[in-house]
Amino acid sequence: MIEGPAGRLEAKFCRAALFEAPLALILHPHPLYGGTMTNKVVFALHRTFHRHGFATLRINFRGVGRSQGGHDDGEGETGDALAALDWLRAGHPASKRCWIAGFSFGAWIALRALMERPDIDRFVAVAPPVNLFDFSFLAPCPAPGLILQGGRDDLVPEAMVARLAHTHGPAVSYHRLDGADHFFEHHMDELDRQVGGYLERHGPG
Repeated sequence: MIEGPAGRLEAKFCRAALFEAPLALILHPHPLYGGTMTNKVVFALHRTFHRHGFATLRINFRGVGRSQGGHDDGEGETGDALAALDWLRAGHPASKRCWIAGFSFGAWIALRALMERPDIDRFVAVAPPVNLFDFSFLAPCPAPGLILQGGRDDLVPEAMVARLAHTHGPAVSYHRLDGADHFFEHHMDELDRQVGGYLERHGPG
């Protein structure tokens, strides 16, 4: 449990082999539709980051699991993410790099937090819900990152996500997973390969 702006937040932290390892905060999909830090895509992101040498933190947003408080339409959840980043940084002063990642609603919150924290080096956004939430705050995107989208996503139009990525130029990489739906059923291995490949190019090695 870590302290958040609306009370204690339930969290899962996984140490890395090196004390000075880079850090990754990974955020879950929409709390009102069953999103938790144990979501399959969130866990897959954690596993990929950790395999590439990162110390990882997942949290349950306010009102989810044992986290205190209630859903706050993104404002409070952004505060939860910032509090989690503070916890990571305070406990690991030797870490020089910090990434943030999220799936669906969690991708929106991750990018909102990115705008507030210049110490975040890179991001990974999986299926950002550009048709459901306002992403105009990315003007411009302050850090490089990776956006992944399923080619058969029936909740978020792939073309809208591609447009978001291409708006921010070559610093933002974009990859479409052909055949994948919003939840990446039967495409977890490809998701792992794409994120892992990006980490190999830009992470700690």
